[in-house]
Amino acid sequence: MSKNSSVSKNSPGNFFEDFRIGQVIRHATPRTVTTGDVALYTGLFGARFAVQSSDAFAKAIGYPRSPIDDLLVFHVVFGKTVPDVSLNAVANLGYAGCYFRTPVYPGDTLSAQSEVIGLKENSSRKTGIVYVRTTGYNQDLKPVLEYVRWVMVRKRDEAAPAPGDHVPRLPTVLDPKVLGEACPPLNVAAYDLALAGSPYRFADYAVGEKIDHVDGITVEEAEHMTATRLYQNTARIHFDLFAAKQGRFGRRLIYGGHVISLARALSFNGLANAFHVAAINGGRHVAPLFAGGTIYAWSEVIAKSELPGRADVGALRLRTVATSDKPCGDFPDKAGNDYDPAVLLDLDYWVLMPR
Repeated sequence: MSKNSSVSKNSPGNFFEDFRIGQVIRHATPRTVTTGDVALYTGLFGARFAVQSSDAFAKAIGYPRSPIDDLLVFHVVFGKTVPDVSLNAVANLGYAGCYFRTPVYPGDTLSAQSEVIGLKENSSRKTGIVYVRTTGYNQDLKPVLEYVRWVMVRKRDEAAPAPGDHVPRLPTVLDPKVLGEACPPLNVAAYDLALAGSPYRFADYAVGEKIDHVDGITVEEAEHMTATRLYQNTARIHFDLFAAKQGRFGRRLIYGGHVISLARALSFNGLANAFHVAAINGGRHVAPLFAGGTIYAWSEVIAKSELPGRADVGALRLRTVATSDKPCGDFPDKAGNDYDPAVLLDLDYWVLMPR
């Protein structure tokens, strides 16, 4: 090749017509998660769950050391997929079938691989929805996390034919039998309720119970961009204000996972012993969030389950709703198909709690 030949070495990311059902994508770049990442994540979100905060507490109950926060694991794995799946996204729409399979500790290296399992062009022909199943692995190639997400992606050429037309059937809830893989057998007698911050165990919660998490957290512009960079998530809509000004909102859009982590941190007030997110059944980003908004959250216990062969922990199925600029004392929700205008997030997930 002539030294004067010009070949583009950058990547514009994939557009909707670039995907194919059955396509498998190995994502760059492997990421070693350290205690520095944990400290930054704590500084950004303020989660206080004892198992993820204290090596001494974690060791006492059966972990080798304090594990990495489950949602930090999720975000790091998610971030790997962005350059290939959602660099040209309009919006990340939802999640299903997410479960945590192996605990992750400081020093572990995470990588990710995705399979395209569904495609659906939108009627405008300007965008389409891409469904992917992503698996995160550690350095020993053990799966640590598996989930499905669907994302609306721009087309490069509106006239291009749709690359496929298939909407996959997805589980609405994960069977409790698959929960708990990422939680070792626990010495519940050593679980110090005073240090954990709440006297309430699995048996103290009832199906239908609603909990207002009371506190609010205002999101600053620098915080959401720092958090998103922490996960090496490169989606332009979160960073490029010049480009965002030309778009629908005229502002940078905050990564939806930022709202999930804030809601999880807020949930400590009322669910302090829900120390492990075992699975995410489904989630919907109901509305976008922008800097300056203040996040509040409430949760409802929608199911309880004992785990086969385990007397140490039980599973609560929770639905957590996050709002912007609206405290949740009256549990803002949806009426029919319409949500309260303040609702940002509707998340359905399983947590483990000592018995």
